[in-house]
Amino acid sequence: MKSIAALQRQQELLQMEYEYERQEYQRKLEGGLSGRTHDAGCLYPVEVGGLERDALDHLVLTIRYEASEEELENDFEPGKPVAFFHTSGDTVTEMPHQCFVEKVGSGVMALRVGSVAAQSIRETAKNRLVGVQLVVDSTSFRAMEEALRKAMRRTDDGFVRLRETLVGVQAPEFRDLPRVSFPWLNESQAVAVQTVLEAREVAVVHGPPGTGKTTTLVEAIIETLQREEQVMVSAPSNAAVDWISLQLMRRGVSVVRVGNPLRISDEMLDCSYERRYAAHPDYGELWSIRRLLREQAGGNGKESKREHLRKLNARKLELEIKIENEVFGQARVVACTLIGASYQVLEHRHFSTLFIDEAAQALEGACWVAIGKCDRVVFSGDHQQLPPTIKCPAAARGGLDQTLMQKVVREKPECVRLLRVQYRMNRTIMGFSSEWFYGGKLEASELVGERLVTPLDSAMTWIDTKNLEGGESQNQHTQSRSNIEEARLLIHTLRDYIDMIGPTKIADEQIDFGIISPYRGQVRLIRRLLKMQHFFRKLRRQVTVNTVDGFQGQERDVIVISMVRANDEGQIGFLRDLRRMNVALTRAKMKVIIVGNSETLGRHRFYGKLMDYVRENGDWVEVPREEETDSSVR
Repeated sequence: MKSIAALQRQQELLQMEYEYERQEYQRKLEGGLSGRTHDAGCLYPVEVGGLERDALDHLVLTIRYEASEEELENDFEPGKPVAFFHTSGDTVTEMPHQCFVEKVGSGVMALRVGSVAAQSIRETAKNRLVGVQLVVDSTSFRAMEEALRKAMRRTDDGFVRLRETLVGVQAPEFRDLPRVSFPWLNESQAVAVQTVLEAREVAVVHGPPGTGKTTTLVEAIIETLQREEQVMVSAPSNAAVDWISLQLMRRGVSVVRVGNPLRISDEMLDCSYERRYAAHPDYGELWSIRRLLREQAGGNGKESKREHLRKLNARKLELEIKIENEVFGQARVVACTLIGASYQVLEHRHFSTLFIDEAAQALEGACWVAIGKCDRVVFSGDHQQLPPTIKCPAAARGGLDQTLMQKVVREKPECVRLLRVQYRMNRTIMGFSSEWFYGGKLEASELVGERLVTPLDSAMTWIDTKNLEGGESQNQHTQSRSNIEEARLLIHTLRDYIDMIGPTKIADEQIDFGIISPYRGQVRLIRRLLKMQHFFRKLRRQVTVNTVDGFQGQERDVIVISMVRANDEGQIGFLRDLRRMNVALTRAKMKVIIVGNSETLGRHRFYGKLMDYVRENGDWVEVPREEETDSSVR
């Protein structure tokens, strides 16, 4: 059966990815201290601070570390597992205690720890330098593998039909429903919502940049709740789950947020399952019973005591079931990450409809964790933007980077509804992405189509760096690339552009700027150079520098892109992932400035076409050769 073979292949690819990550982690450990300190998943040295209890009565250890503004954010995020290590000379010793990140700030981090671990870490830190290292989180891999195994084993008709529609040969079916009116949506958004309502197994809301994907998805969920008691809403990341949950709550929808409290935003904590559970009127009695049972645990005791304990346990179980059912029963939406759908509190819960937001960034295995609890699924996302993160090149080549949403879009196009009207970009900025990625089907809203920073400006400019001396370089530790001369030119260009706009207009209209580079090394370099210039200090809140991934889901009035690559061989590395460039280009509302080497990039068909587009629709500026260049550029 095609679907079973497809799921088996997913298992194999996941195992390849897990083994690759595990081996990479071991290589980092074997690389000694120097190998770790250049890794975004390591902080060294750290200062071990105070110990306190959080709102959920867990021990939290604070650590501090030196953080500089020009550095990229590290890879530490709430909920991620870490381990401590200490050093003596060149010797690095691992500590056995695993902790979890609770909060991350600038130069400070809170870690959830056990009491034994806390004592050991604090004692060690008195005499040794210590650091923290992200460790491989095997929980997600286990959840995905188990979900795939279950999906292959199940034989109930409803699930088999859904499985065969998603990865088999069965054609999707649709109900015939009266057309619902949505006067506040545009035509393509309204059609997408109607398709969601009519789909029996699967629907896809394909939302290119700025097309109101979240607005459409929220409307589809609310309209579905007119017909169903409860739905599950999920996404690959906690940030995405919190965002869609927040939009639903603002529309008056009752949401219960299931997941590790460490990974839930402060804004959503009051809606978390744990908080709702603890706020239940019967929780006080349950807490008292649990305390009594702990105090009386151990020993056989008299028959009367055993009977008393039996009754206490029975009452505890009764209260736990009652509170859990009422917490879920009062919610119209149960929200969790795809992996979070494997949490024990959801083990026996079933939903008629599952909505997966940002589905184009989700590994297929993660989708099956949540799909196993539902009768039908609605994907929402854009497979022409950032893909899921795959670390193993062989697994990516084998198809692990192909998401379930992509497969449905390719194999079952009748399920897909494209949102066509975008409300973010000037028409010229939109035009190239529309033609290359979306078949020329996008159109700009009249509200934004002609917007420019100034009336005489163009929407797109390419600064050609082919005459710049120097070229790219590669960091031997991080392997990331940078280009010092291009970075200097970019900052000079941005400064000139800001002077042209004028401080009054920038202040009055709150014009903001984003600097994007695909390479972390270039982002670090640009941040450092900006910090050295007094001119930009007054604009530090309005100028953001980050990687393409760091700008996903964001927008700025003006975007400046540093392409970095400049070599005689025409090597462009992962600039070949054109989806990343689509994200970079479409962050801008009114202006895109691309700083790049036409001779290096122009050998690739995509960048050659992009250059032609800018020449025809924007401004092309060629940097003079060294002897002709004004010294102020340097």
